[in-house]
Amino acid sequence: MLVPLTRQKFEELIPVIATGPQYAYYWGKFQEFLKRLLISVLVVVVVSLLGNFVLGEQLGWITFFLGVIGGLYWLWGPIYSASLRNVSYRRYPYSGFWRGEVLDVFVTEELIGEEQTVNNRGQLVIIENRERRLNIEVGDETGFTTQIQAPLKKTHKAIRPGQIAEMVVLSNQKDLGRIAKFTDIYLPDENLWVSDYPYLQRGFFVDVSRQLQYADDVPYPEEPKERTQRRKRSRRP
Repeated sequence: MLVPLTRQKFEELIPVIATGPQYAYYWGKFQEFLKRLLISVLVVVVVSLLGNFVLGEQLGWITFFLGVIGGLYWLWGPIYSASLRNVSYRRYPYSGFWRGEVLDVFVTEELIGEEQTVNNRGQLVIIENRERRLNIEVGDETGFTTQIQAPLKKTHKAIRPGQIAEMVVLSNQKDLGRIAKFTDIYLPDENLWVSDYPYLQRGFFVDVSRQLQYADDVPYPEEPKERTQRRKRSRRP
């Protein structure tokens, strides 16, 4: 099932300014905070030198303003990063509410980064950082399928093939004939979200989901018979 969304509803679902969960996502771990803090300190130093040797006392207010903005980068940096990501999705002119089902779910171990260090012999050693991630494939009766990866959580144990799955899809075509992007996946039966980055205003999305659930002309999808055998091969997270 695919229901077009008005531009107003879409902009409520994905706001321009970062939400709380989006800010927390880009806040990151302690190491990422230290990187932003180091950038803030460097900016303050550069701005101070620029003010003393280039701008002079007459334009000291500019130095002060730039110093404050740069010194607080550690605080507003996550807002900026999340807002840029939101804007990259909001540039699509058309969107729709999609409802299908879980086709497959399994766990993989993915490489998420590398670190270089030196061992006791003075040799350079590359350490691979790997993370167990959930892979969930969803689809509908039209044959549309897509897959999303997300960090594995304990709550993901409740996910099973055949469960209803919902999300917002984005397109450059008015009839939504070709899907360009999609957002977080919501499983209403378990009240569970699956995503890496929280694109949606989740409370508002749940309201839209409930409105469509109880609409007489928008029933929940029936289980396709041809996918029964495929589900038996699914692996639990």
